[in-house]
Amino acid sequence: METDSLAFHESMDTHEILNFKTVCLLKSKLMQGVVFDQELKALMEKDVNQSIQAIKELQDVYLKARLQ
Repeated sequence: METDSLAFHESMDTHEILNFKTVCLLKSKLMQGVVFDQELKALMEKDVNQSIQAIKELQDVYLKARLQ
C-alpha cells in the first residue's frame, strides 16, 4: 500500500531539516554584509540561492504530507 503521507517521525525530520536550512540561509545572508572577499561573497550568494530553492521544495513536501 503506497501513500503520499509521511509517518510522524518523517514529518518531524522534515520539519527539523526545514528549520536547519532556514538558519543556514539567515546566517549566509547576514554574513554577506561583513565579507569583503568577492569570491567568498559569490559563494555565499550561491548558497543563499540554493538554500531558498531547498526550503521551497521542503515546504512543498511538508505541506503535501500534512494535507494527506
